Amino acid sequence: MKKICIALMAAAVLGACKNEPKKDTAEFEEKSAYKPISDDVLEEGVIYEANIRQYSEEGSFNAFTKDIPQLKELGVKVIWLMPVYPISGTKSKGSLGSYYAITDYTSVNPEFGTVDDFRNLVKTAHDNGIYVILDWVANHTGWDHVWIKEHPEYYTQDEKGNIVDPLNPETGESWGWTDVADLSYDNPEMRKEMIEEMLYWVKEENVDGFRCDVAHQVPVDFWEDAIKEIRAVKPVFMLAEAEQPELLKNAFDMQYAWEGHHIMNEIAREKKNVKAWDHYMKKNDTLLEDDDIFMNFTSNHDENSWNGTVFERMGDAAETFAAMSYCIPGMPLIYSGQEYDMNKRLLFFEKDTIVKKKGRFYPFYRKMGALKNNHPALKGGKKAAAYKRITTSEDTALLAFERFSGENKLIFIANLSGEDVKASIDYSGKFKNYMTDDDVELKAEIEYELQPWEYLILVQE
Repeated sequence: MKKICIALMAAAVLGACKNEPKKDTAEFEEKSAYKPISDDVLEEGVIYEANIRQYSEEGSFNAFTKDIPQLKELGVKVIWLMPVYPISGTKSKGSLGSYYAITDYTSVNPEFGTVDDFRNLVKTAHDNGIYVILDWVANHTGWDHVWIKEHPEYYTQDEKGNIVDPLNPETGESWGWTDVADLSYDNPEMRKEMIEEMLYWVKEENVDGFRCDVAHQVPVDFWEDAIKEIRAVKPVFMLAEAEQPELLKNAFDMQYAWEGHHIMNEIAREKKNVKAWDHYMKKNDTLLEDDDIFMNFTSNHDENSWNGTVFERMGDAAETFAAMSYCIPGMPLIYSGQEYDMNKRLLFFEKDTIVKKKGRFYPFYRKMGALKNNHPALKGGKKAAAYKRITTSEDTALLAFERFSGENKLIFIANLSGEDVKASIDYSGKFKNYMTDDDVELKAEIEYELQPWEYLILVQE
């Protein structure tokens, strides 16, 4: 038996995920002028979720704007801003309240700065070839929103005429979101006003789309009507916080890979194995169209604050699943602080701060961003590169797959278990190990040994 580090061409390949990545020399494309977002951007994009309140000690637009050139270094093509609007004080949670309890859809939260500061953020992003989408909360408003007094008919009411917070449609019970009031999409006038509020940001502030909160709780036909009107102004990118294929037909470009994310967490905890991932990918083949896009992630604001940091949930597998999120079909997400090895749960209703110290993950995300931006085999948008599972002799622990577009190929191999694995891989070919730049030759007749959570990204040049 030969370990892979001996069998591959003059190179110690395994342990690549344990080593410091080789400094990346790839140059990111310079864009001299802003152009509306296009499908080409979605093919190679990395999305960054910006938590303005917690991103810096100042918690301001200006503090975040200063770092936008660094996001370009990470291959980011889309910035998703968590809600930037004024926050309701009535029934609020914590001392600062939730970003998602909005009092005015067409103003900015003075906690973050002025509208001119916001405009400078958007312009800086555009000057760096990055697009900006806003977090849009169409399901509910804060209790201080002007509609509460002027248009109570815009809201869901109980049998006594009292406006209610959002209810579980299956049980009729409250979700516990008591700091917000549930909007009624039975009211056509409210629908019209909601669309006008969205149009404001596209027409007046030149934003490039929206990430839509709890999109599955809002009727699909509203989204279809809204997005039709918005796209009459300019092309926009629409992300649904949902995993619901019907939202992708005529409305959204991308949806959350919620199920895939939960499977990653469970594999990391060794409650499931690679067979669960294979089942998930096969199911998606039957449910989704070829141009449907997933957002892949190891963390986001909800996961970090309520379910734990990526290190709490994934432990030693954190880097492996981050690499996998770049290599599977779709668009990878970086949540504020992940590039700085953030290992704390950010407070949600209070001021907190990310410690911006570059460590293990900043060079990792920079290198992975260059790969996603530049390698055709990782196209993940409307014309996504193909995904093909590669058989191994240990398919419950070892995940191996090929991505390819035309003659361009990329191989991902990972031991998704906490034990050493010895296995043959049913593939032959010569490659470069992307993380170390070593030459690699795979041979189907050789049995390789992989340590727990080790991974390889093999590219053909």
